[in-house]
Amino acid sequence: MTTTPSPLHLPCPHCGATNRLPVARIDEAPNCGRCSQPLLAGQPLELDDDNFDAVVAATRLPVVVDFWAAWCGPCQAMAPAFAQAGRQLAGRSLLVKVNSDDSPRLAARFGIRSIPTLVKLQAGREVQRQSGALPASAIVGFAGG
Repeated sequence: MTTTPSPLHLPCPHCGATNRLPVARIDEAPNCGRCSQPLLAGQPLELDDDNFDAVVAATRLPVVVDFWAAWCGPCQAMAPAFAQAGRQLAGRSLLVKVNSDDSPRLAARFGIRSIPTLVKLQAGREVQRQSGALPASAIVGFAGG
């Protein structure tokens, strides 16, 4: 028996309302139910061990994953550049953040040994990897944008 993945709970970047989004609709440019503004708008999604596979399987877009941790200085320094790259790549790539401390199964599965590490996935398969903090322009180039 197949189970339907739990919907994502996405905070609206405009009004702060929490929206339930079925994973299968991740590529449909969803809007907020309260203010009707774009929910993703190029904003990186925060995923974890429980919802990562469902989201990656549901999207047709290339996925760029930022493996990071809260205690990591270079990760914190790169976060604004990753967000900026997400805005530039909106509709062309799905940018995802995975906290490697909170999602140890994903970190182990991808063999993450240093952070930040970017992993590019096409159709769920890893096609490229880059470790170390990068500026937004390099992240866009890494994503193929």
